Amino acid sequence: MNFYIKLLKAKKLLFITLFFVSTLCVGAKDFTVASYNVENLFDLRYDGNEYEEYHPNTLTWNRLALEKKVANISRALKDIDADIVALQEIESQEALNFLLDALPLYSYHKFAKKQNSSVGVAIISKYPIVLSESIDVDRFDKYSRDILKATVDIDNTNFIIYNNHWRSKRASESKRIVYAMALLQDIQKLSKDQDYIIIGDLNSNYNEYQTFKYEQRLNDTKGVTGINQVLNTTIKENFVQKYNIRSFETIVHYNSWLELKHKDRFSAKFRGEKITPDNILLPKQLFDNQGIWYVDKSFEVFKPHYLYKNLQINRWELYTKEGFSDHLPILAKFSTQKQNYHFEDEKHLSIIDTLYSVEQINNFPLKGVVVIYRDENIAILKHKDQKISSKAIMIFHPKELFTLGGVYDIKVDEIDRFHGLKEIKKTSNEREIERLKNIESYYLDGNKIDLFDQKYQNNIVTNLTGIYKKGYLHYRKDKEYKKIRLYFKNGIERPKDGTTLTIDRGHLSIYKTKVQIAIYTLEDILIKKAYLLKYHEQRQFFPSSFERFGMLLLLPPKFLIGHPNFSF
Repeated sequence: MNFYIKLLKAKKLLFITLFFVSTLCVGAKDFTVASYNVENLFDLRYDGNEYEEYHPNTLTWNRLALEKKVANISRALKDIDADIVALQEIESQEALNFLLDALPLYSYHKFAKKQNSSVGVAIISKYPIVLSESIDVDRFDKYSRDILKATVDIDNTNFIIYNNHWRSKRASESKRIVYAMALLQDIQKLSKDQDYIIIGDLNSNYNEYQTFKYEQRLNDTKGVTGINQVLNTTIKENFVQKYNIRSFETIVHYNSWLELKHKDRFSAKFRGEKITPDNILLPKQLFDNQGIWYVDKSFEVFKPHYLYKNLQINRWELYTKEGFSDHLPILAKFSTQKQNYHFEDEKHLSIIDTLYSVEQINNFPLKGVVVIYRDENIAILKHKDQKISSKAIMIFHPKELFTLGGVYDIKVDEIDRFHGLKEIKKTSNEREIERLKNIESYYLDGNKIDLFDQKYQNNIVTNLTGIYKKGYLHYRKDKEYKKIRLYFKNGIERPKDGTTLTIDRGHLSIYKTKVQIAIYTLEDILIKKAYLLKYHEQRQFFPSSFERFGMLLLLPPKFLIGHPNFSF
């Protein structure tokens, strides 16, 4: 009898426990927020503010075009299946309604547009939008666009979304700073625990303070940018990180682009270069112990094959009425359930790899690094013990004390990316600890690695033979013919097309997202002229039928000497 009583009590206790746990879980919701600049979704009513190519009922914009555009954009949004979407470049509420007709799951929506503007912004949501307002950025600038502030009810928790579409880079940075200032002023009015995000097309790279300095027409603010210095995604040129965001007393934001590898950081392209105009900025409130939390490492760019193919964004074409947008959607996940963060402070990992994982750093120690290449303007470093790391890093304008073969302990005080290439800009506390005679073992065999794998950037490659033509070295690897761009330092005479050359020391680098090999002196290459160029010229270089001749051209010069088909 006692056994059955104990069993009933155990069952009751189990029931109460399960009920308690389930009660805690009820209401815990994960939800996704996306942003998409849909590139000019106009209606069919003429009001005088349309872009010329979007005048309604014309060859370029008519009902067929509108229906196709809506079908394409709604396809992408259905596949993303976000709970809340911030949209940019919507002409009107009427244009938004066309899109909503194809997206019935979004029961709630808000639209904002400044009077006389061509396009506005919208938020569509599966959750109730309980409040909304337009933030006037600059009433005296007819080109400025309002910011849409919407409060969404997520499981009885208010979540504020600031949807932005800042001025394009046809204008200088001061025109974007006014948006950041308007946001900051509004955020300062919020309670210190209020959860919010800044989202949308800011027309600013996540590292704008680094990139816009190369375009003097943009820099009318003495180096200050809206995204980095006003909204404080950087402090003293160091990016705010997840692990330290709560340590700041001032208003700061973490830019979710930092979660992705550098090569994946883009939502648009300009002149072939990857850019990040679309952003999701996270305040420290989303990493605290209440309300809504950011789901760690959930940020992503949505790029299925129909949006991004052959390294190209499938943008909308006015005449063919095909395509989607010149932007890719971005998204991130959030939760009303507390997250257990385990952010790693990577600054304690004193290896070259860490310099590639952060955007800026101060007083960072590198110990036992050897100079494996030295030129007037650069020095290439690797760890003396390659078991620690095989990555290499470049010092731009190194101090004279850095000599070839020298092994050093140093402090890194400033790093940068110049058109995609990671580099050290400033060092201190340099101390030479020894000197090596043989450094060739630190070079990478160009025939044994994938030259286009960015993990090898800044390394010195050797033993790569091919034919130079129109700025590229054509070579063979794994039974395939490939080519890589060669950059020759100013003052070096470039080889003539058809020249066979072997790279003895080449700097594997990046320029505007394109991998290249930089040659700083003619002593770093061996040149031999081949007189069988006519064979591959006739077949547009390295055709399969040219194998028996082309293979010979790709052999190192020492194997070609004396061959009956070649003379040097």
